[in-house]
Amino acid sequence: MPSVIIATADDLALPLEEQVVRTSAALDAHGHIVALAPAEPADPARRRLHTVRSALEADRIAIVPLSLPPLARTLLGEQLRQLAGTDLGPGVLAGAARLLTYYLHAGALLGSVAKLDRVPVGVGDHVKSLVPGRHFAVLAHPEPYLGAAEAAAVPPGPGYQTQLAVAGRGLDPGWITGPLAAAWRTQHLREVPLPGDSARWWGTSKLVEFTAYIADVGMLYQLVTSVRRDTCTWCGLEVIGDQCLFCDTRLGGRLAPARHAAAGTPAGGRPVAAPQGRPAVPGSRSGALDSPQRPQLEPHKR
Repeated sequence: MPSVIIATADDLALPLEEQVVRTSAALDAHGHIVALAPAEPADPARRRLHTVRSALEADRIAIVPLSLPPLARTLLGEQLRQLAGTDLGPGVLAGAARLLTYYLHAGALLGSVAKLDRVPVGVGDHVKSLVPGRHFAVLAHPEPYLGAAEAAAVPPGPGYQTQLAVAGRGLDPGWITGPLAAAWRTQHLREVPLPGDSARWWGTSKLVEFTAYIADVGMLYQLVTSVRRDTCTWCGLEVIGDQCLFCDTRLGGRLAPARHAAAGTPAGGRPVAAPQGRPAVPGSRSGALDSPQRPQLEPHKR
């Protein structure tokens, strides 16, 4: 069973030698490691991971860079750990880390956007940050959104069944647990600890982070297994996407992805085929998930 780890600033508190020993022991115990890291190449936690992998000369560690907020990255790691208990191999699990990001809606309620650099912030919003008591609703993924935290103004959410995780006590979370949860038709509200990197990522300590995610492991498994698989020509792992995330081998001669087998069933009971390039989400209100983005997995960039 592959192990899934999340790179955070806490890893830097460990001496490098100790982290190498721990990682080596994890490889002996699990065989493969899928590591979720920040997208920024210069991020210290990500650079530490690359150093550890180089020290071990291990091609059984897949470092997957993600431009997700800390809470969303934590929940993705939780989803992958659930899937690690199924029959999915390490290559497919690593590819699933990128695929499942398309089914996360992540944002935060902020007391200030003066130091926010993750989404575009206009001059007017910077000025509003100087007014005491102003709260901002920000969505960082899948599409950037910034607006006032008001009942009448809610960012677009998922069109399928999700749970809503809420982390942080720096502000009153009423807008999240009230108008946002209602508009997104959240099945369940879950309070979780605020990740240690959240204040740095969002540019303020006055925040409540939130993420809508799919909690049903059966639905996650269906999404992942609906994607075409190939065999890596170098290490032999079964993978999804156009590159093996363990040995970095590109899959040559890959054709356009076939239509996914997954399909939704609307109220009339008639199956609707998923659009090309994206699996349908069981339980979605439109049968297939509408999004301006295609979830064709992009090449893994290091």
